[in-house]
Formats: sequence, structure tokens, C-alpha cells
Amino acid sequence: MDRDDTEASVLHAFEVTLEAQLKAVRRLRGGWAEEKPPRKRMSQVDMVYDILQRVGRPLHVSEIMVRVEQVHGLRLDRESIVSSLVKKVRRGDRFVRTDRNVFGLKGGK
Repeated sequence: MDRDDTEASVLHAFEVTLEAQLKAVRRLRGGWAEEKPPRKRMSQVDMVYDILQRVGRPLHVSEIMVRVEQVHGLRLDRESIVSSLVKKVRRGDRFVRTDRNVFGLKGGK
């Protein structure tokens, strides 16, 4: 093992040890409460579905992006989300396209 490998191994060991200690301190502060499991992450398409379901009407992609950022704290890439939604519309999966770059939920929700 050369010096860089040894140094990396030692630093990794310190990191693992410190993370364990921090976890123990946080558990003590919380009164030994069980740690909550991390929330299951939503896909970007699921976030759009959530927004359209909350609003109950079709929205332009610009408005969808603003609302996703407000509610879910994630800035979407416009071209990527439009492409994903168009593919879903073509497959008949959850979404409809009511106008240019305006998407709603299948079934009128």
C-alpha cells in the first residue's frame, strides 16, 4: 500500500467512526426515540402528478415547474420533464396533453 492508499483508509475509518458517534449523540438528544425511516423519494413525474392532482386542472409546464419547486423543493429541467410527459401521454399513462405544453391528468382530474 502506498502512502495515499494508507491515508485514504485512515480518513475513511475516522469518517465512519465520527458518523457513528454523531448518530449516537442524536439518538441521545431525541430521548432514545427510534429514528424515522427516510421518506421514499418521488420521481419527477410523480411530483408533476402530485401537483396536477392537487390543482385539479391542466397546467402549463412553466406553472408545473414553479409549483413543483414550491411544494417539493426541486427545480425541474424543462426539456426533460416535457419529454417525459409527452412519452407518458403517447403511452396513455396517467397524463393528457390539452394544449401545447399544457398537461393534465387522464380522466379529467
